[in-house]
Amino acid sequence: MGVPTLTCHCRVCSSTDPHDKRLRPSILLRHGGQTAVIDTTPDFRYQALRAGLERLDAILFTHAHADHILGFDDIRPFNIRQKSSLPVFASDETITALKRTFSYVFDKSPAVSVVPQVTIHAIDGPFDAIGLRIVPILARHGDFGVLGFRFGAAAYLTDFSTIPESSKPLLADLDDLILDALRDEPHPMHQTVEQALAVVRELKPRRAWFTHIAHELPHAETNTRLIGAGYPHVSMAYDGLRFEVRV
Repeated sequence: MGVPTLTCHCRVCSSTDPHDKRLRPSILLRHGGQTAVIDTTPDFRYQALRAGLERLDAILFTHAHADHILGFDDIRPFNIRQKSSLPVFASDETITALKRTFSYVFDKSPAVSVVPQVTIHAIDGPFDAIGLRIVPILARHGDFGVLGFRFGAAAYLTDFSTIPESSKPLLADLDDLILDALRDEPHPMHQTVEQALAVVRELKPRRAWFTHIAHELPHAETNTRLIGAGYPHVSMAYDGLRFEVRV
């Protein structure tokens, strides 16, 4: 829901720490002068402005829940500027949901205004985007299948509750793992902090970053807690975080 969360006045939503201001989770990959975004959140337009995004070369979707797709229409300025359609990589289920939610993009009806121009690519294994080899990682979001993505020595796994055993070998030898850690209280579709730490212990990435963080977790306090619990290599991600990835 983002932090501050609408109508909430808890200590995190009322915090003056800029790290406690959280838009919906998404990441931007830059490689060889090209860019790819993972998920177009309802905040995509502002996220792109804040990042100074002048060009977009690919879109990857983890799944089709509203907080991950509803900024899709805001790719239009990139179509106009680049005079081309954008490749979209997603699972069959996500493609079906995109076509239902944004039917005007896909129904081939005459458009009286600009609509997003995309070329759809169904993910059925590793693929290439912006000069990177992208490995899809199957995970479970409750009873719902979602995708994470590995690119070089980093992986992004938002919105999941469990990782199937078959996916874990794809997450070996990571420098950076970005993973779901919603809150401390159990949730049927997301990991708790303790469950995320269990994944970190098992996969042994050199660094781990928590994302999809609800307003129950204050940034600075939670980081201090992680260090005190013996996890100096685990931190809360934050809006605007940047780091280099070995490829």
